[in-house]
Amino acid sequence: MKNLPQAEILNIGDEILIGQIVNTNAVWIAQELNKRGVPVKRMTTVGDNKADMVKAIDQAIQHHDILIITGGLGPTKDDLTKEVLTEYFQTQLVFNHEVFELLDNFFKKRGRILNEANKTQCYVPKNCTILMNYWGTAPGMLFKKEGKIIVSLPGVPLEMKELMNKYVFPYIETHYPLPPILHRSYLTEGIPESELMMKLAEWENNLPTSVKLAYLPSAGQVTLRLSTLNENGNGRAIIQEQEEKLKSILEDEIIGYDGDTLEQVIQRIFIEKRLTLGTAESCTGGYIAHKITSVPGSSAYFMGSVVSYHNRVKQEVLKGKEDTLKTVGAVSKETVIQMAEHVRAILQTDYAIAVSGIAGPDGGTPEKPVGTVWVAWATPQGTLTKKYRFGNDRLTNIHRTYQASLGVLRKLVLNIPVRENFWE
Repeated sequence: MKNLPQAEILNIGDEILIGQIVNTNAVWIAQELNKRGVPVKRMTTVGDNKADMVKAIDQAIQHHDILIITGGLGPTKDDLTKEVLTEYFQTQLVFNHEVFELLDNFFKKRGRILNEANKTQCYVPKNCTILMNYWGTAPGMLFKKEGKIIVSLPGVPLEMKELMNKYVFPYIETHYPLPPILHRSYLTEGIPESELMMKLAEWENNLPTSVKLAYLPSAGQVTLRLSTLNENGNGRAIIQEQEEKLKSILEDEIIGYDGDTLEQVIQRIFIEKRLTLGTAESCTGGYIAHKITSVPGSSAYFMGSVVSYHNRVKQEVLKGKEDTLKTVGAVSKETVIQMAEHVRAILQTDYAIAVSGIAGPDGGTPEKPVGTVWVAWATPQGTLTKKYRFGNDRLTNIHRTYQASLGVLRKLVLNIPVRENFWE
């Protein structure tokens, strides 16, 4: 492990530092490097400032073998990365005809003319290896210094990923002796991280020293990841042995593997069982349907959704009873039952989900505070309901409602018992 190349990720841009955009590039690069056995030792973000960029590059090269830089390669005056790297490596910019032809064709295919600003992107440092960008306008660049590599890539995520996959990862795999590392991840849903850790404590304490366990929590879900070296070819057997033990402990609480999402799991189950699904959504505004339809092929089982945000839609489309809305309100057990059963009938589906709640930040009462959500599941065996009390953040409440809705739906379809105190 001591001989492994170590990497740093350097992201350039004021827009990252002021929170205008989320730095997804660093996350993706780190994940992909770790998959290949390259540990990322540090992530750094600096603004569009020459002195800060030079200092960050200098420190990275001193301490690490691989430096991946993203951002600052556009045609505007605040894009300084190429200029900084040219000066840093004591070279000069030269016009590259291959880059020009690629860029010219890129614009022609889109019915545009290559302007003078974009022509500046055809100038590249003389002593770099050019990484031809077929997906955008700025070429990537690869430099070598004292056995170390420095890669500069566009900040646009699509372009960055394509260049990493086409050029950078193959280069790293060819020039560095990387150990074969195996990862296996397990998606759990509905069990808090602290409870999960307690449940797995004995198993975790007895893991072989060659196996590493990571807890990767997110809202309402925890992903477990097992990792091991495969130097002797027995890595898969080692992972498999621990996986069987893990599954015997968690039983039905593992819902997916290796990057599965809840909506992908639901799709597989429904298609395999030849079932159909529809939704009626109030407080989520169609978010559940959006998550479902974000998976290609969802039309094979998902029939549609009624976004009944206003009470009039609940009455006129979903046949909700006026006296129910007046006496117990839209956020109630009775209302979501009516919504679920009627949308199931309208869309003629096997299952239906209905949700109604107070997402926030206002609208709550002492009896129904912000974060109160009712969910109903209309099934061939009848309709079930559950009241949730989430938090005060609107977007988090919407996301947690989607997770709870699909998480319970999975158990109902697979006849998995829910927790004893589940139903209201």
